Amino acid sequence: MQVHLTLKSSNAKTGPIPVSTTSALSCPEVCPFKHAGCYADGGPLAIHWRAVTENRRGGDWRAFCATIETLPDGQLWRHNQAGDLPMRGDTQTIDTAKVRKLIAANRGKRGFTYTHHDMTKRANRAIVAECNTAEFTVNLSANNLQHADTLSALNIGPVVVVLPIDQTANTTTPAGRKVVVCPATQRDDVTCESCQLCQRQRSVIVGFPAHGASARKASVIAIKSI
Repeated sequence: MQVHLTLKSSNAKTGPIPVSTTSALSCPEVCPFKHAGCYADGGPLAIHWRAVTENRRGGDWRAFCATIETLPDGQLWRHNQAGDLPMRGDTQTIDTAKVRKLIAANRGKRGFTYTHHDMTKRANRAIVAECNTAEFTVNLSANNLQHADTLSALNIGPVVVVLPIDQTANTTTPAGRKVVVCPATQRDDVTCESCQLCQRQRSVIVGFPAHGASARKASVIAIKSI
């Protein structure tokens, strides 16, 4: 499975930080946005992602981790602008051994990512909790506000949630948890590099209004349980 690292992203939303892209083969079947609303399915990112998935860009996991290890101490970086944590074959279970190599490579750095892997699986919950304890921040990605409550109740890591396309104000989940709309989606002068909210361990949920070429499809999923 290929993974590519851009050492200085040109993405206006992330800012000029290192950003990785992992093969689409890492994306779990449980993700409702897979081929049905994923923001990475359109535009230049989709072209790049396809090249990584088809083994035309990037390298193997060992080489990727070795490069992460060489980043300066304290470096903020985002894992997976597209793709997810690696899984063992097609088992839909996160590859614990590979992720532990990434945890080790990230030591002293400030990596963060998001996952849509199935958290009803004990093994998946365990490795995500281990990542967050070891200072590699893995945000649990919720499909809607009700799902955000379910993931938050696991207490294994911070949570993010997809919001309807027109949701621009902060809100709350059905259980009353605070949801803060991603500042970078609302202001041109804010990036992942300057905000860093998704890299922190926190109780507040970060909300992302549906965006990208398939934003309307994603928005339909986000409002299903509201």
